[in-house]
Amino acid sequence: MNNEELNQELPENYEVLKKEANRSADWKARLAAVEELGQTHHKQIVDILTRLMDSDPVYTVQEAAYLKLKAFGEDVKAPSKNKPELVKGVSKILLRIKKSLPRDHSYEEFKEKLKKMRIDVYDTYEGEKGADFDAWLNKMWTSAK
Repeated sequence: MNNEELNQELPENYEVLKKEANRSADWKARLAAVEELGQTHHKQIVDILTRLMDSDPVYTVQEAAYLKLKAFGEDVKAPSKNKPELVKGVSKILLRIKKSLPRDHSYEEFKEKLKKMRIDVYDTYEGEKGADFDAWLNKMWTSAK
């Protein structure tokens, strides 16, 4: 990479984008931040994108950060899509939420309570599972005992 490219000025909305890139309960905001940050090759932006590529719980965000870094000419390795558990102890978290509801609660009530109590968990799995999210969550709800 040449220094001229690396020393571009930070975008005017850099601080806002940096905040968005750190929003743990909104993978779509993080993804949008990656897309916008990825238009400016600057060391601070490379650092943010590298962190998201390495540690964001949602693969879509990791992959977008990876692609932006690659386009900058950074020497990066593609993130792995195979992660056993996106949120540590997710089964216990879901069980706790299920047990906090009345015995005859519905799946929709469970889903709403998860969203209210642990938006970070809800958002991470919604982002990772995509169209399969409801089927996955319903299966987890059914099997939680």
